[in-house]
Amino acid sequence: MSLPATSREWHLVARPKGWPRPEDFALREAPVTAPEKGRILVRNLYLSVDPYMRGRMNDVKSYTPPYQLDQPMEGGAVGVVVESASEDFTPGDHVLHGLGWREYATVDARHAARVSPELAPLSTYLGVLGMTGLTAYAGLLEVGKLREGDAVFVSGAAGAVGGVVGQMARLKGASRVIGSAGSADKVRLLIEEYGFDAAFNYKDAPVAEQLAKAAPDGIDLYFDNVGGDHLEAALDALNVHGRAVICGMIALYNATEPTPAPRNLHLIIGKRLRLEGVLVSDHYGLQQRFVEEVSGWVRSGQLAYRETVVAGVENTLDAFLGMLRGENIGKMIVSLAD
Repeated sequence: MSLPATSREWHLVARPKGWPRPEDFALREAPVTAPEKGRILVRNLYLSVDPYMRGRMNDVKSYTPPYQLDQPMEGGAVGVVVESASEDFTPGDHVLHGLGWREYATVDARHAARVSPELAPLSTYLGVLGMTGLTAYAGLLEVGKLREGDAVFVSGAAGAVGGVVGQMARLKGASRVIGSAGSADKVRLLIEEYGFDAAFNYKDAPVAEQLAKAAPDGIDLYFDNVGGDHLEAALDALNVHGRAVICGMIALYNATEPTPAPRNLHLIIGKRLRLEGVLVSDHYGLQQRFVEEVSGWVRSGQLAYRETVVAGVENTLDAFLGMLRGENIGKMIVSLAD
């Protein structure tokens, strides 16, 4: 195929203060050139937008480097190789890589992984079979040490990570799975499609009050995607020797003032609780086991997944902002496929 002369890509042009604004970003054109030795040129088909990207927009030291101003942003992407200067890939191969937010990417072949559209739809390698799915798997089983019979509470349970966590907990023998979400439609999804035992809309009443009703005997494991009042409520509800997996705190990502910590941290002592953060990068050793087990659940219909798909590279920013506002059900994906 003939290559276009230019490719569109998103740049961060100003560091957001609070909620990101459209003027903090620019969609620009960049030349498309043949790859040098050891690299491949990829036409991106699907792009991922994720909560962690908000943190990369701040110029602060963190577990992942900040985005540079006036440079292309990065994120998970799946695409097709159109030119290769690497022995490991040939044109037509489908690959997963980290240079999203753009139409074409020149990728170091060492940082690309071949994926199969025959095994699963390509978009799933950014979601249920990708980073978010592995986060759920590692967080629940390795960090959270889920035990058969545990009562599990998941916040942000209709999101890309949360929905998978709840279903995995059920498949692995949890006695009760409870989820919170931000709309009545999402609550119905959790119960009717994902098989949660109970779910509630956190906007309807205080989280602690609703969680106490949903889990009258307390919870043993909390998977936190939200922070704030959800974490405080979970500390109240956790039983002795309970565990909390801290995956995300989306309620705090756009705060411009210091937010109050949970006011009941003293409960950690008396209840002998364990709170531990999870980063997917610590758990890539689980990748093969994860894909084998979870792809089997997906193929058999035991694990359902949802994607919210936005079309067009020009709408990537809208997809990202919509994800931060909770407009997605399941994984937010940007499709560039024709």
